[in-house]
Amino acid sequence: MFPGGHSQVFAKIERFNPGGSIKDRSGLNMISEALRSGEITPGRSVVVESSSGNLAVGLAQICRYFGLRFICVIDAKTTEQNMAILRAYGAEVEVVDKRDPATGEFLPVRLRRVRELVESIPHAYSPDQYANLFNPKAHESTMHEIVEALHGRLDFLFCSVSTFGTLRGCADYIRRAGLATKVVAVDAEGSAIFGRPPTRRLIPGHGASVRPALMDPGAADDVVHVSDLDCVVFCRRLVGREAILAGGSSGATLAAVDKMLPRIPRGSVSALIFPDGGDRYLKTIYSDDWVRENFGEVSHLWKG
Repeated sequence: MFPGGHSQVFAKIERFNPGGSIKDRSGLNMISEALRSGEITPGRSVVVESSSGNLAVGLAQICRYFGLRFICVIDAKTTEQNMAILRAYGAEVEVVDKRDPATGEFLPVRLRRVRELVESIPHAYSPDQYANLFNPKAHESTMHEIVEALHGRLDFLFCSVSTFGTLRGCADYIRRAGLATKVVAVDAEGSAIFGRPPTRRLIPGHGASVRPALMDPGAADDVVHVSDLDCVVFCRRLVGREAILAGGSSGATLAAVDKMLPRIPRGSVSALIFPDGGDRYLKTIYSDDWVRENFGEVSHLWKG
């Protein structure tokens, strides 16, 4: 991916989790803790959560396994494929189709709807991935696996942000282990996570229009913002050069490495987290028609 070979770049591919993404880890950890503490009970409790896709699928699978009714609040950007998967698992789907007037995004409206449902449905419980500390806790094991695979040698970790769960969990592990690894947060242009004004974005699951409660300003040593087009270009390059079909936020981490390459010391080792696969983006990132509609004729950016 980065000709010249002045440093090593590895990727941890999370699409092989049972629900198809890194969010399986977060979902399982949050639900397992709620079951352990008695906050939810199979056959009685109703789990209600907002998700743009991957956590929804993970929770649908986990709730089906534990016999929990699951209501998922999604929005108009959620793909037909994800909606079909949710229904196959028996999840109840509520679609938010109106944007928040202040931000132009769906997330604030989704979160309000979750609160309304929790208040109106008996025995309802929301894991609240944006504030639940068992979300980042799940990713301490993610980071442990990376460190173990690289025999403890890792100079840079590139991690995309949305709920901030993955990055915070990885950073917590790095701190406790006393590692010198620098953590690079990869955020979307138009995301509010690092204090920028939110604007409309096309790639779901990357960035956020509301700063998540889990956001820890000290967790990242550096921040790189990438555009929707960056995500598309590097996803397409990844298929062409490595035959890996990855999701939008995976392309974002590659774009971030490309932007930072002049500052990465020769001989260093970098790891990227690829949160999901590209099969759920076939009608967007990997659709030539969708790309032309949103960005024009840009195929020259990844061909050759």
